[in-house]
Amino acid sequence: MNLQETEQFLTQFQQETGLSHEWYENRLTEIKNANTYIPTTEELVFGARVAWRNSNRCIGRLFWQSLQVFDERHLEMEEDIFEALLRHIDFATNDGKIRPAITVFKENEVRIWNYQLIRYAGYETEDGIVGDSSSIKFTEICQQLGWKGEGTHFDVLPLVIQINDQQPKFFDIPKSHVLEVSIRHPQIESFSELNLKWYGVPIVSNMKFSCGGIEYLAAPFNGWYMGTEIGARNFADADRYNMLPKVAELMGLDTKTNISLWKDRALVELNLAVLHSFKEDGVSIVDHHTAAQQFKLFEQQEEESKRQVTGNWTWLIPPVSPATTHIFHKPIANIIKKPNYFYQKEPF
Repeated sequence: MNLQETEQFLTQFQQETGLSHEWYENRLTEIKNANTYIPTTEELVFGARVAWRNSNRCIGRLFWQSLQVFDERHLEMEEDIFEALLRHIDFATNDGKIRPAITVFKENEVRIWNYQLIRYAGYETEDGIVGDSSSIKFTEICQQLGWKGEGTHFDVLPLVIQINDQQPKFFDIPKSHVLEVSIRHPQIESFSELNLKWYGVPIVSNMKFSCGGIEYLAAPFNGWYMGTEIGARNFADADRYNMLPKVAELMGLDTKTNISLWKDRALVELNLAVLHSFKEDGVSIVDHHTAAQQFKLFEQQEEESKRQVTGNWTWLIPPVSPATTHIFHKPIANIIKKPNYFYQKEPF
């Protein structure tokens, strides 16, 4: 426990929720007498939502108050934690009408080794990389634990859960829990020949949740995708699925010269295909222009609440046509506030 952070958090909780100063004094006395801080579920819910509000890299913070918080700090067995993660996946997925959620597990004891709860494996083969190249190291870890994938471009990795210093355990996610979208283009019929697909819900699981001086090493959370995350990064990055050359070939573009802007044209159509496919399948997604407009509303709400808007500009600008958004032209202070979510050292 960091008493200074606990006091600061409880002050914020008291002021923003309208509680009395007497409540604050009594709560602080209770914590000092116990020499430990165990947030109530109400405090945890508030902290998780404010942590989203404070997330400088997130453009989707307009909806911070809608975050559903699942308090699973009582769970101590890997099997029970796995079941809680499946419940999170199902709640968030919601037949495609995605709901923002976070599940918080016991502080300093539980770790989830996955980068995201749902993520594709990556394999190094004699014929090159199969699947997601960013997952190669973790895929090898899963194989060492006994997991066997099918060797396709889109094998869903198992969930790897560790309690304290015990040997981690892996659990396969039943396919019925994983919503995936096949990617096709509204005009280019041959696009479907690329056989691309992506999972519907991005549930980040490798970050720690810091709240009131307490750190929760396992607190997976999700919103919904902004299209460019899939179309301009996961599919397009040269060190990921590297699909731009194949899309350009489908379009008949001249890839021998940069002046044809073949990368730009292929990138736009790839992003259009992602948005079209998600929308047609009824799976929540937002385009980067709408997301920027939503962020502007968030800025206005924060200013009305007399809170400084903070952000990491390099993350807030979208990777496609950033200059068409107001964020590109506006300086923003990258000040870190707590509660918040932070990267932590990989456990493997």
